Amino acid sequence: MTDELAWETLERNVAYSCAGFDVRNERVRFPDGTDAEFDYLAEGESVVVLPLTPDGDVVVIEEWRQAVGRVNRGLPAGSMESDDADPEVAARRELAEETGYEAGSLEHLTTVEPANGFADAVFHYFVARDCEQTAQQDLDGNESIRVATTTLDELLDAAREDELRDGRTVTGVLYYALFER
Repeated sequence: MTDELAWETLERNVAYSCAGFDVRNERVRFPDGTDAEFDYLAEGESVVVLPLTPDGDVVVIEEWRQAVGRVNRGLPAGSMESDDADPEVAARRELAEETGYEAGSLEHLTTVEPANGFADAVFHYFVARDCEQTAQQDLDGNESIRVATTTLDELLDAAREDELRDGRTVTGVLYYALFER
């Protein structure tokens, strides 16, 4: 049964494509019968990992973010790839690639659509426990990442003081502190 609020998609095109995302243009019909165009960012599914060491510290990354022109502190994250069997596989891969750490165990925290008014992005959040550094980073060509550790309390303080700016990280840290800690 279709919801009475649903829009009907009449036509779908890719207006722009690059590595990482597409901009899609759709001709849609609203419930009142009016036709219009709707553009959105097509990014797909990603994973975000809150890695905890055996001592309870959090493994974080510091990464250059060109769109905002600064280094941001955040949690390891990345897009699911076509050969990822499920989000857990992607989470383990991204953690290892970006930090060189491997998780003793991995647990799903939540899944969110962070900006579903203009993007189809889906973020799968995981907490990785007993993380140990087992290898060197294996970064993509467009990644500039430094690895560090901190405490959960320090990340919470940074979020409170408006110093933790990465939205994926703020969501993961606050979710964990609120529901899982």
